[in-house]
Amino acid sequence: MTNPSLNTQSNAQGSFGAMLQQARKSKQISLEEAAAELFILKRHLQALENENFADLPQATFARGFAINYAKFLGLDATKVASSFDAAYPSELKAKSVNNTNTPLRPMGTLQRDTRNRIRFNPLLILAIIGVIVLAVFLFRMVSNASKENNAEPEATVDDVSEIEQAQGAAIDSATGVGASGSALNLGGAEVGPAALEVKLTDTAVISIIDASGSTLIEGSQTTGDYQLSGTPPFSVKIDNVDNVSLTLNQEAVALDSYATDNQASFELAP
Repeated sequence: MTNPSLNTQSNAQGSFGAMLQQARKSKQISLEEAAAELFILKRHLQALENENFADLPQATFARGFAINYAKFLGLDATKVASSFDAAYPSELKAKSVNNTNTPLRPMGTLQRDTRNRIRFNPLLILAIIGVIVLAVFLFRMVSNASKENNAEPEATVDDVSEIEQAQGAAIDSATGVGASGSALNLGGAEVGPAALEVKLTDTAVISIIDASGSTLIEGSQTTGDYQLSGTPPFSVKIDNVDNVSLTLNQEAVALDSYATDNQASFELAP
């Protein structure tokens, strides 16, 4: 139990206890946190702030506690030590001298609460996770790029298979149109260059290749009129047929007759 007669110094403004308490509260540090950082028992820190000298160990140790506490709180340790010396009761000083030849009692500063020492910074953890995710992402990008660069080019396949060619050769003598939908020249005479006009009302993917193998138009095209010329017959492929109209030598081509699911693939000749 604390002896009130030993508390010769009140906890008023300017005393070392008041300075310690005010500094701790201004830094928003609890007694538990300070005790964990300094390895000093909470009750000893409380006794320093309240200047309850009877609850503190011998003067030498208590003074050391006050100095370490002051440094931890960013105070002038010399000033705190001087205030501590001035406030420390003379009767306790004499008692401490008489006890110098006796074994020291436990100060309570050697036991560490490891549970309070392990602290994790959330921002640091998030930063580490972010670095790991970024590294994995970059590794995958580099791996995919390497695979694409090392991949062998795929063998091209003729647009018209042998079966389709055979079907195209079976001509309906009444209409002059092959089984594949190709409009053929039945006269056998050499056919000269033909004019094609492609009109787009919206974006569509178009491929037109003439008999010589020249690509007249290829890929996604935007709205507009396209004037083409080449040697028939033409290999025509159209996606989004609804957006396209086609004329051959100023004669409209019925794309709907070749379309399936808004796509058409056929050969066209005058």
